Amino acid sequence: MLAPIAVRDVMQTPVETIPPDASARTAATRLREAGIGSLVVCENRSPVGIVTDVDVTDLVSEGLDPAETTVSDIMSSPLLTIKVDDSIQDAAQTMRDHTYRRLPVVEDGEVVGIVTTTDLSNYLPHLIRMGRRDTPDEDRERTSIRVDTAYENDDWAFEYLGDEAQIDVGDTVKFTKTLSEADVEAFAEASGDTNRLHMDADFAATTRFGERIAHGTLVVGVISSALARLPGLIIYLSQDVSYLGPVPLDERVTAECEVVENIGNNRFRLSTAVVRSDGETVVDGEAVVISDEIPPAE
Repeated sequence: MLAPIAVRDVMQTPVETIPPDASARTAATRLREAGIGSLVVCENRSPVGIVTDVDVTDLVSEGLDPAETTVSDIMSSPLLTIKVDDSIQDAAQTMRDHTYRRLPVVEDGEVVGIVTTTDLSNYLPHLIRMGRRDTPDEDRERTSIRVDTAYENDDWAFEYLGDEAQIDVGDTVKFTKTLSEADVEAFAEASGDTNRLHMDADFAATTRFGERIAHGTLVVGVISSALARLPGLIIYLSQDVSYLGPVPLDERVTAECEVVENIGNNRFRLSTAVVRSDGETVVDGEAVVISDEIPPAE
């Protein structure tokens, strides 16, 4: 994805609301009848909180009377919201930072919709992952790199944080290289993708990017380079990708991958991203790999 998408383009509307003085029983009935998981609590269309099906369930489990308990007693407040013109990346980042799965959308102080992780997953299936291990790099054990590659290049840099003998959840690997004009032209020849946006400077200057950019698949290939430097013989099983921005020629990029799940049988799920030298994430995604044993040397 190269063009920003606004929250207004993906939000659900109209949004179901409820006043704060309504009973919890009324909220439960509304949730069941509408088949939804939350109601935005509003006073004169201004959002002041949110009540979810979990809030109602907790109320019952605590032995409180739903008829005597008001929505304001059980709602989550103060309320985080997102503006209609904010990007879906902003919404996803807010959800990740606060481990929320839904955000009311406001315009001129009034609620006009709601956006959920499900809504965003159609566009950013990987940016909204929750529950990741967020151990600071400085608190992780740094080990030597196990290199199972045919050769290295002085322009390349990589770092593996984890157990060099085996992969585990929380391990990270980074690989950095410059995507040069020669790289782009070699990829065009190898793949057959000779789109003038990548090959013709005069033509590219007339596009929305104003300059030549690297092929998206070439940029994603840097992720493969990082994964190759995990312990074992790494074999790709799948890679999902969201394209968030362009990479101009001769830009230095870094692939950042983290093991987020051991799914068994030496298979692992990883969060994957590519970041430009200015810190902008240009590719976000998720990969599944298998780590086979290295064949014995002959």
